[in-house]
Amino acid sequence: MDETHQLVDALKRCVKVRGLTYRTLASRIGLSEASVKRIFAHRSFTVRRLEQVCKAMDMSVTELIRMIDRSASAVSMLSVEQEAAIARDTALLSYFYLLLNGWVDSQILCEYEFDEAQLERLRDRLIELELIELLPRRRIRLRVSRRLVWRPDGPVRRAHERQVHTEFLRGAFSGRGEFLGWQPAELTESSIGVLKRKLEHLYDEFLQMAEFDTLSTQPRHSTALLVAFRPWVFSLVAARQRRRPARAASPGPVSRVSPNPTVAAMDREASCFAARSKGTASPLASTARRSPR
Repeated sequence: MDETHQLVDALKRCVKVRGLTYRTLASRIGLSEASVKRIFAHRSFTVRRLEQVCKAMDMSVTELIRMIDRSASAVSMLSVEQEAAIARDTALLSYFYLLLNGWVDSQILCEYEFDEAQLERLRDRLIELELIELLPRRRIRLRVSRRLVWRPDGPVRRAHERQVHTEFLRGAFSGRGEFLGWQPAELTESSIGVLKRKLEHLYDEFLQMAEFDTLSTQPRHSTALLVAFRPWVFSLVAARQRRRPARAASPGPVSRVSPNPTVAAMDREASCFAARSKGTASPLASTARRSPR
């Protein structure tokens, strides 16, 4: 894909993540809706028009290019050795988590219980692990994607996943910016496929919003999203399912009792979705001086 296509595609993602329509964008930059649609369709952006569109989304052209660079070159999963080093050191995990979410050292020192000597040690360790690099004026650049995926059975999830799940689901999900939806259901294979694709799309949109909002000057709130979907049946119901009798030793016809069709169908599929605005996870909470931005 050439650079023009990458630039316009990144702009389209930003417009979508911000929840803007072409009509709204057109009013912000002083054009008609038809003109904005034509510019995006033909990818005919002048430098000035590109600056106007970026400004309308509270970002700069430089920040847009950085987003393209990160998505094009950064990895999305750490090596086992990198994960193991982070899992062993909760301070290192906390610092790396904050860097992934767009924090800089000055903000971390102000908001969390770290001192400069400690941050220097943690920074050197992340450089050694090839997870960050140091730029002029002590600026930091990530060498991994902000859309980092922890290994399913890797060191970080083995060390912290149970605690994270327990803390996250402990809440009432009744506050502003919180949502919990849970409903078991009997679904056909086609409906299961459709729902799975929609949940994957929702998860991807969440990651895009998180990456885009690291560039925003507006206050941000630590937020967690849980999306879960698998075959499941409540154990109290499953316990009442009829069991097939053991096969008779003697030859001849064997009477079989069919399982309860409702319970069997429930056992095939259920869906669960939960999203809740939440403070930092436990490794961070132990170092927090006050609530993040």
